Amino acid sequence: MGGAEDSALVERVDDDSLDGRDRQEDIAQFPYVEFTGRDSITCPTCQGSGRIPSDQVNELVALIPYSDQRLQPQRTKQYVGLSVIVCLFVCSLVTFFMFPRPVLVEDGGIQSVVIHFDHDNSRVLINMTNALNFNNQNFFTVLVDSVNSQVLYMKTVIGTQQLDNIISIQPLSQRQMNFTVTVEISGSLSYVYAFCTMASIKVHNIVVFTQTSVKTSYVVRSAQNTLEAYRYIDCGANSTLHHPPDLHGSVLPHSGRRTLYTHTGSTH
Repeated sequence: MGGAEDSALVERVDDDSLDGRDRQEDIAQFPYVEFTGRDSITCPTCQGSGRIPSDQVNELVALIPYSDQRLQPQRTKQYVGLSVIVCLFVCSLVTFFMFPRPVLVEDGGIQSVVIHFDHDNSRVLINMTNALNFNNQNFFTVLVDSVNSQVLYMKTVIGTQQLDNIISIQPLSQRQMNFTVTVEISGSLSYVYAFCTMASIKVHNIVVFTQTSVKTSYVVRSAQNTLEAYRYIDCGANSTLHHPPDLHGSVLPHSGRRTLYTHTGSTH
């Protein structure tokens, strides 16, 4: 009898343990669900299987698993690469349009020469009109701040001219500017008066040296150009040059300077 009761008890324990395992497996197949009232919300990190009190929304920190898809947005590399390309393209455009380029300043030669004689004081007065050619290769306006020119004869300054805030040059354009220098030859150079008024000579050419300094400014940059030239002037009569000097003269290098010989005819 005792043996039969023991075997029956063992079978009952085995059945109970099997039933317990089956119940655990059945429970494991269903997620945890907490049924609460209206004063709570669904927990974002529990995938709808848990809830937190609504009054603690601003106090609790939600932990997102590393494998969560929200941490791996699609096309992130494409968006970042496209943003970098756009930024580089915009920077290249800004650099291309705003990068300052040098302003070309060229000597346009003598446009006209007007001669006056002061017979009482043996003076030669000359109004010499010169031209400057500007070439603006920038995409913004360039200002010509000042032009300072002086004329020398035998290393003696015989005329000066100072001009400020003259003209503005529009983007990608060219412009010519004329200015007049008043020259006076007298005193120790009075022999020039005798030469210029000598009737036996048909051409009264004298050589003068001109030095012109031009200051320009654009954006945050300023530049200065210096032009130097030797010129032939017929001091015996007035003359006007209607064409650029390179069509009626020759340009020859001389000690790093541009030497310009402009010949004008004389009329009596």
